[in-house]
Amino acid sequence: MKMEMTELGPMKRALKIEVPADEVNLRFVQAYSELNRQVRIPGFRPGKAPLQLLEKRYAKTIEEDVIRSLVPDYYDRAIRQAGIVPVLVEIPPLERVKVKKDTPFSFTATVEIKPTIELRDYKAPNPISLKQDQRTVTDEQVEKALNVLREQMAQLHPAPAGTTLADGDYAVLDIEGTLDGKALEGTTKEGYLHKMGSHASVLGIDIEAHLPGKKEGESITVPQAYPATHPDTRVAGKTVNFRCTIKSVKQKQLPALDDEFAKDCGPYQSLQEIREKLRAEMERALKKDIEDSYKDTILKRLAETHHFELPGTLVERELSAMVRQQLQSRQRKSGDQSDTSPTSPQTEDAKKLQEELRPEAERRVKVGLILEALAAKESITVTSEDLSNEITRLAAEVKLSVEEVTRMIQAGGQDTLDDLRSRILADKALDFVYKHAMIQG
Repeated sequence: MKMEMTELGPMKRALKIEVPADEVNLRFVQAYSELNRQVRIPGFRPGKAPLQLLEKRYAKTIEEDVIRSLVPDYYDRAIRQAGIVPVLVEIPPLERVKVKKDTPFSFTATVEIKPTIELRDYKAPNPISLKQDQRTVTDEQVEKALNVLREQMAQLHPAPAGTTLADGDYAVLDIEGTLDGKALEGTTKEGYLHKMGSHASVLGIDIEAHLPGKKEGESITVPQAYPATHPDTRVAGKTVNFRCTIKSVKQKQLPALDDEFAKDCGPYQSLQEIREKLRAEMERALKKDIEDSYKDTILKRLAETHHFELPGTLVERELSAMVRQQLQSRQRKSGDQSDTSPTSPQTEDAKKLQEELRPEAERRVKVGLILEALAAKESITVTSEDLSNEITRLAAEVKLSVEEVTRMIQAGGQDTLDDLRSRILADKALDFVYKHAMIQG
């Protein structure tokens, strides 16, 4: 094989590849041999049709098969010989290349490549320096967490007789809507629990302003006017009167902070034991938060100290994924189930997001390439154990079985598995830099 590489720019190379005539002839022989086993030609036993007849009938098809056989094979060989890592490959369409027996076969592939990165200081003798994060878990924070738990364990009890509703109280309400003096279907609620101060609406009406100062057994009427354009034709342009009866008033009672409270919370024998458990969990969460903060600083330093041109294809891929994720998240939150896809790059929202998210997409691609180069230099690899551990972690995170997550990854094909490997590799490379960083103080 002959291969000539021409530099078309910082990120582009043209590979002119020539396959020897002997190899071309061999592929023709193989292609016709396979064809002879498959086709059925009247007058000839399977596999015994003369080559001249096959060439007359199937020449064009065989030429295309030979091209499909040669191009990916020799492209891969050329990439290895050139020593480059392709990001995007443009191979000419089959109809634009020709192959003939006894003649070398030539084609040109245009390749966008990853940049060569000259890694700067990230370990001894010049590691990345980090300012010590001196945050600790305080007694006050532990008590605050304990009080949150206490709120969760609180119970509602009937308020003293004659209690008037105020913020923090709970009203048990029966609600019925009437139109022209008659009950209106779909506007009834019985035993609805409303927390004073929440300003929550019920049946589309705001009852909060009418309840303060009211007592158990009292009733209020809330008129609700509907516009003429309201989709429910029964109430369009009319006023519905909602009668709210206060069935009872309840107040939240907090349990005493004692050993019995601790036992009610779980397998604890004392209040001190639950305090220690809360502190340990908070310290573990704080340690993780501090570590994440250190790693964010490391990524920022790596991005600031390395300068190279980014492959446009990688940036566009990352940007498209980010835009799609944002739009799908918005769609889920809005409850939009329409068939019109909001993820189309032609929508105004998508175009606006592309502008907003491009700097972050470029940053992600940049640090990803740096970490990839660092992993290669330090011989960091992704093992089967790494994959297994990450799948187990993902399963716990999304509350699915390991088998289900594994099937989902397999269903995504090789690209999904490659993406997972890339994320694990980047995390291991970042951990390497973090472990070699110097924390001041």
